[in-house]
Amino acid sequence: MEAVLAISIGVLFGSGVWLVLRPRTFQVITGLLLLSYAVNLFIFLMGHAKLNQAPITPTADIDPAQFADPIPQALVLTAIVIGFASTGLYLVVMLASRGLTGTDHVDGRESST
Repeated sequence: MEAVLAISIGVLFGSGVWLVLRPRTFQVITGLLLLSYAVNLFIFLMGHAKLNQAPITPTADIDPAQFADPIPQALVLTAIVIGFASTGLYLVVMLASRGLTGTDHVDGRESST
């Protein structure tokens, strides 16, 4: 299972980097989204997510190693909300830039190649 998750994080991160290096603004925004998804997944998995276990057991003898760490989960939830807001801002700026310049290239001009 760890190999599948590591490969999926690598594919998300690699695709995000490739899209960030593209010349069009929408591709750059999509690449930033993929990078944030990869980082969120990595942080979430570092919190030792447990499968098929209850989050809290009502026993007197509680072993903290048996439970998932709530801090990475809270960080990822906060990152998702901030990422959603910044993506909305990126899209508004992209549309305004396209309206002002007439092109959606990052450098503001069409390339001849």
